[in-house]
Amino acid sequence: MNNVFNFEDYYYDTNSTIINTTFVPAPNTLSCNVEISPTVARLLCFTYIVIFHMAVSGNILVGLVICVNWRVLTPSDVYLFHLTIADFLLALTLPFWATKAGFQTWIFGDFMCKLVSLITEANFYTSILFLVCISIDRYLTIVCAASTRVYRQRYCSRFACASIWALGVLLALPALVKEALVLTTEKVACAEPLFGNSMWKVATRVLRHVVGFLLPLVVMVTCYGITIARLLRTRSFKKHRAMRVIMAVVGAFLLCWMPYHLAVITDTLMRIGLLEYDCTARMAADTAERVTLSLALAHCCINPVLYAIVGEKFWGNLAKIRIHRDVMVSRSRYSRSTSQTSEGNGPVF
Repeated sequence: MNNVFNFEDYYYDTNSTIINTTFVPAPNTLSCNVEISPTVARLLCFTYIVIFHMAVSGNILVGLVICVNWRVLTPSDVYLFHLTIADFLLALTLPFWATKAGFQTWIFGDFMCKLVSLITEANFYTSILFLVCISIDRYLTIVCAASTRVYRQRYCSRFACASIWALGVLLALPALVKEALVLTTEKVACAEPLFGNSMWKVATRVLRHVVGFLLPLVVMVTCYGITIARLLRTRSFKKHRAMRVIMAVVGAFLLCWMPYHLAVITDTLMRIGLLEYDCTARMAADTAERVTLSLALAHCCINPVLYAIVGEKFWGNLAKIRIHRDVMVSRSRYSRSTSQTSEGNGPVF
């Protein structure tokens, strides 16, 4: 037993030389699992599917009704028609995002990542810009009806629509940077690659906030505010209904888009270091961004209700479609019955 080494003395002697230093790692260098819970993922998948069906059916119906009187369309009708196209194209991307939310991975490859992202971004901008055009046209119609007749010709509205589509595609070009990034063996993300700094993402987000929300909101509130002030001075029995529609339009825009932009702004402030950037905050910001995005995308199925279905012109044109359909069905039945009668009275071979 005398040859047994005494570890107790060695332990206390070594421990006395240890420097008591606390190491605090940078929060943004820690690995953080920002995946959402399976319950939230299924809820998002279901929400995207519901929005897809409502948006596709609603915008197709509105588009068909507008096409009935294509030759006598007003500028607002032209903007509304292009708005339905933008919302319809935006809705076509929802099955891809629903699949991504349900499986929590991107399964469609690099090319579809770029294409779907480009379509989503382009129609995100065009949809909002067409809303601005409708607000400006209604302002010109009610407030400046006599002095702006030349500017409200159909060719002007068509030129404005072409310009908006070109601008929307141009603003959406940064989406082509996205690619299918392999994070793990089981998870692929359709996202922007990691750069040396975050200024690129901050710049694209600032562009989206300014051009895709703040400026349109200012224009819409200004135009509709002046329009309401003019309506209050009129004695038309329809003014109260018009003001309710205007308030619903602005309210729906704020309700759908403001939470999403606030969530993205919060995440941006975290990335540039102005807010706390620990793992808990990053998970909360990521979940809030995904949930509020579904609310923002719901605007593409609300637009047909706000801008067309509540209008008297919509129901009048829809009645014309039904009458035309009934006439065609009656003619078809009559022609079939006549053909069967003539065949029955003919010679038997």
